[in-house]
Amino acid sequence: MAVTKTSVLVLDCAEPEALADFYAELLGAEVRMGMHPDFLEVVGQGGVSIAIRRDHSLAPPSWPRPDDSQQAHLHLLVSQHDMDEAEREVIGLGGRPLDTKHNGGPRDVRLYSDPAGHPFALVAREGRTADESPLDSP
Repeated sequence: MAVTKTSVLVLDCAEPEALADFYAELLGAEVRMGMHPDFLEVVGQGGVSIAIRRDHSLAPPSWPRPDDSQQAHLHLLVSQHDMDEAEREVIGLGGRPLDTKHNGGPRDVRLYSDPAGHPFALVAREGRTADESPLDSP
């Protein structure tokens, strides 16, 4: 049986407030504070969610040169008690561990690459189910 998951696209930038405002305006959405102070969430009427994460050392991407910086990454949100099972699923499907140290608690983040090499993270959401808003304030 598959572990219930949801996902959120996370865009990295130096000034998340400005970027969140841009996407909120563009999508007719609202900006919400995330669980971490460096995360903002843009939530549209259809439930579409984009997270914006502060990265002070980010070099803005220059298209089509991908070597300047990471442009985006995927978080797969999993309840804390399902993290080990979700990790087994990732590896069973061909994902490769990049950093799977068990941080414990709501900050448990485990990094993998997909079979094509794209990085993504399993992120624990203690006390939340996968279908709740991924970055709601506690």
